[in-house]
Amino acid sequence: MIEHLAGGNILFILAIKVAIVAALFLPLMAVNALFAIWWERKVAGHIQSRVGPMHVGGWHGWAQTLADGVKLLFKEDLMPRSADAFLFKFAPYLAFAPVFAAFVVLPLGPQFVFDASLNVGVLYVLAFLAVEIMAVIMAGWGSNSKWSIYGAMREACQMVSYEVPLGLAIITGVLVAGTLNLVDLGYLQGGGLWDWFVFHNPFIFIAFILYYIASLASNKRAPFDLPESESELVAGFHTEYSGLRWSIFFMAEYGAMFIVGAIQAALFLGCWNSPLGAYDPVYMLVGYDPVAAGQAYFSGAVGAANTFDSKAAAMNAAGGGSLNGLGLFVINAYGAFWMIAKAVVVIFVQIWIRWTLPRIRIDQVLYACIKVLLPMSLITLIGTAFWIWLVPQPAAVAVTLLDGTTHSNIRLGHLASETHWLQGATQFLLMLAGLAVVGVCVVIGLLGWKGVLFKDPSQPPKSLFPDVMPVGDTVAFTKAPTIAKAAAE
Repeated sequence: MIEHLAGGNILFILAIKVAIVAALFLPLMAVNALFAIWWERKVAGHIQSRVGPMHVGGWHGWAQTLADGVKLLFKEDLMPRSADAFLFKFAPYLAFAPVFAAFVVLPLGPQFVFDASLNVGVLYVLAFLAVEIMAVIMAGWGSNSKWSIYGAMREACQMVSYEVPLGLAIITGVLVAGTLNLVDLGYLQGGGLWDWFVFHNPFIFIAFILYYIASLASNKRAPFDLPESESELVAGFHTEYSGLRWSIFFMAEYGAMFIVGAIQAALFLGCWNSPLGAYDPVYMLVGYDPVAAGQAYFSGAVGAANTFDSKAAAMNAAGGGSLNGLGLFVINAYGAFWMIAKAVVVIFVQIWIRWTLPRIRIDQVLYACIKVLLPMSLITLIGTAFWIWLVPQPAAVAVTLLDGTTHSNIRLGHLASETHWLQGATQFLLMLAGLAVVGVCVVIGLLGWKGVLFKDPSQPPKSLFPDVMPVGDTVAFTKAPTIAKAAAE
């Protein structure tokens, strides 16, 4: 369609695609940063027995981040006299650009993806996110400040350590899926919660946890926030930045958090699919069968269709559903909701961990990544390979394409073949274990916020120094009576 509008001119095609990407994903990144920063403050406030922003914007200070953004926009842009001007100015944009580019292949829904044909989508995202590390090093070196250089070098050390276990954990997921295409990953996990790859075998279940730990180091999040370390290095690699350039670093960081969460959702957590599978009320209302949609997709019928109506007809032909073009649009919007919700949950846990665990030393980071995460990720990779070899997996299914050619498709077999009893039992038990872990986390969170949510007097705000630093939503910092009396005398 874009090629038709541009008349086949490659420059016009490129200009139209860039305009579409900018119009869609720049607002998404901005809204993500606004919400994540506000949420970080609120979560930190409740964990520390305070309420966080409350006044700007009315309802729980929802516009506080927006007000801060306006303030940063008008703040003076400072640069050290001895800094390298080019490196100092270019670093924030180098941090932002790869995160923005990663959104291009992010599948928010079956058709809500800008480039669904990229067969190396997972590697594409990881390659671009790795460029952000260069921006951190460039910012630290270009600032010509010892604090900034220390932070940048710490990031270089982290990069050497966490990249390998992160990549191995991802390869474990790719080994099960048999594809690097993010859209393929979504269609393969449409059978429901028990069919998500995180529950495929015990080794990938562990790989999911290893990926999450390594992603904390990737995003410079606590307890791996060594490149910033405000208690040691002022602000680390961005110590000398101010105003808009400083805000770009944080927009890139929260954008990377969303991307990492979305990749985790695509690889392990069912991508855009509802956990209820075909029994989801929205799916049943519009006549959508996710398994039949996957069969139509891998047979090539969905890719050959050009409109939502024709794509819906292809899905109906595979499963006998009653989906139409409008219903398919609803499914895409509903899938975007699930994809964003899963990424937001990942971001929430990252925030929770930041305000719960202390920062560890750089030698502890290297030890954890090289001597703990790396061997465990190798074990999960080898274990998954042996699992796929020993436990019967779905056989390839012959499929005839629209051009009359026939070939075998193992991914179509995943949707069309019956699951072996051992594989099915394992997925069911791991699903129960995963639900138990989520349930425990929810109970802990509710108990922790019980006093705030339900005004429970049995859980008053606690402080190590209640006489000097009382806490709660109705008190502020107050000197103890003895201190006030001594000061008056």
